[in-house]
Amino acid sequence: MLLHRTTLVKPWQRLAATVSAAALGVGLLAGCGSDSTDESSDDAPAASSGAFPVTVEHAFGSTKVTKAPKRVVTVGYTDDQAVLALGVKPVGMVDQYPNPAGKTPDINTQWPWVKDKWGDARPDVIMKNGDSGPNYEKIAALRPDLIIAVYSEVDQAAYDKLSKIAPTVGRTKAEKEPFSAPWQDNAVQIAKALGQEDEGTKQVAGIQEKLDAAKKANPEFADQTAVVISWYKDSIAPFTSTDVRGQLVTGAGFKYQTKIDEIADGGFSTELSPERIDLIDVDRIFVVNDKADTEALKKFELFANLPAVKNGKVSYLLDSEGPAVGAAMSQGTLPSLPYAIDELVKSAK
Repeated sequence: MLLHRTTLVKPWQRLAATVSAAALGVGLLAGCGSDSTDESSDDAPAASSGAFPVTVEHAFGSTKVTKAPKRVVTVGYTDDQAVLALGVKPVGMVDQYPNPAGKTPDINTQWPWVKDKWGDARPDVIMKNGDSGPNYEKIAALRPDLIIAVYSEVDQAAYDKLSKIAPTVGRTKAEKEPFSAPWQDNAVQIAKALGQEDEGTKQVAGIQEKLDAAKKANPEFADQTAVVISWYKDSIAPFTSTDVRGQLVTGAGFKYQTKIDEIADGGFSTELSPERIDLIDVDRIFVVNDKADTEALKKFELFANLPAVKNGKVSYLLDSEGPAVGAAMSQGTLPSLPYAIDELVKSAK
């Protein structure tokens, strides 16, 4: 199981001194980022449907985007997907899930919900999940005219470096800790950067309508308490109700095991000791893992003896393998959520 908001590991907390996590406490920096780049050989289509100029407020100040960007680099783990949903193909992106050695195209461009949107485009990888930070040299070589770092652990120092390359939009101003913003806010933040706030808001509303429809069609969900878990490092790792996976489950109508939130202490997930297995003794359990970890979890006696397991009330959702329902849930993006909602509801019936 890959974690980082898909995981319990936060790689950006290990940044080098020039991009130190200690800089997170630095005051807001307004108006950072040059608005000019060399576009003489740009070959990517501009976000022509957007309204420009636009100024986007974010955690590090504000950034003005003067015209439709032609070369967008996404530094957030899933920012590329929201950009794709708005009709723009990034020239550089993060590999959230490690691409199997020798496998092409990159698995992160082949998910069922983005494959058609990428088409034949093959973006450069500017960071892999687990790296200490983005490859600034590679980003600069891509000659971006906009950098988007919304679903990321970019701190003040990293933002300063990125904004020297191109205008950079960070996570929402209201987001106090990385990855704590609702998926809706992330989507609209990215849409703003592309001059498409109205379209982003429209797509968010469409997903909410889909969740509402799922809830209405399955009233029995409201009587069930649920939790989403993974098997991670030989432990059961439940996700909180505020994590996008938890939000998806409650959005579809289930009640969530909110005691998980208390012991997670502000995190998006936690690891349970054997004596706290009672926290996942609920009506419905959703397991997000690939095959090997799923089989290991099934052999864990404390899990196997839970009433929900014995009564067949467990949905085993493959993470990055097969239909990759877990990845769609974990990513929580404009393209992935409609797919995730359909598969989640189907698994619970």
